[in-house]
Amino acid sequence: MKEKKIRVVRLFVSFALTLFTIIALLLSPIATARAQGGTTVTASAVIVPAQAAELGFLNSAIIREVNVERGDAAKAGEPLAALNTPELEYAVTAAEAAYRSAQSYAELQRYRTVKRYTWKGKPYFETEPREVIQRGDALAVRAQASLEVAQATLAQSTLTAPFDGTVVAVHMLAGELAQLNHPVLTIATLDQLQVETTDLSERDVAKINIGQTASVFVAALGKEFPAHITAIAPHADTLGGDVVFKVTLVFDKQPVGLLWGMTAEVTITTE
Repeated sequence: MKEKKIRVVRLFVSFALTLFTIIALLLSPIATARAQGGTTVTASAVIVPAQAAELGFLNSAIIREVNVERGDAAKAGEPLAALNTPELEYAVTAAEAAYRSAQSYAELQRYRTVKRYTWKGKPYFETEPREVIQRGDALAVRAQASLEVAQATLAQSTLTAPFDGTVVAVHMLAGELAQLNHPVLTIATLDQLQVETTDLSERDVAKINIGQTASVFVAALGKEFPAHITAIAPHADTLGGDVVFKVTLVFDKQPVGLLWGMTAEVTITTE
């Protein structure tokens, strides 16, 4: 009889513990969040600028000047560095002179008159034939095209900022030989940092959409920050043999102290 009572007590205690565990799980923050917001998708990520570019010359020559240093702010269109190319500058000067000469010749043909005589010997004046005027205009157009080519070639000797940003690296200095497609400067929008996932699987990418909210835990800052999805890559990458998709997220407000290259973990709430 005593053993039977002990067995009943043990069953009651086991049932009570199981019930308590179920209630605790149902009332936990994680369970509550999932019940309210649906399931979640997580992925590793990295902090990157919205825009970044390595700038290099299309010509090979000695660098005449570098106008910026690392950390300087740059406005779109601002000249950042230039090559020493006196021959290209002379070509522009010569093309400008040739264009002005061709313009003057075309105007002269348009208004110049030629003295003629009637069959009775009476003199009169008439303008140049239309063919002569058209030839003068054609020479002016050709000279203008040559000038534009010379100016475009010279422009390739100057690096300008493609967008508003910060100079994050200066790879070469004045006096060094710039080579074709070798980076001289790196510029990026450090005031517009965003998040890019690195291992979001193909199974999870089908569950998310542009505009969905997410939380981003930045390991270096030790905090979570709200964000939302702005882009989903239309094609896949491979990571260790797995198919992954890059998803881009933007912070609702950029965190203080955030730096390019910091790692993060993204948690996206799905429907």
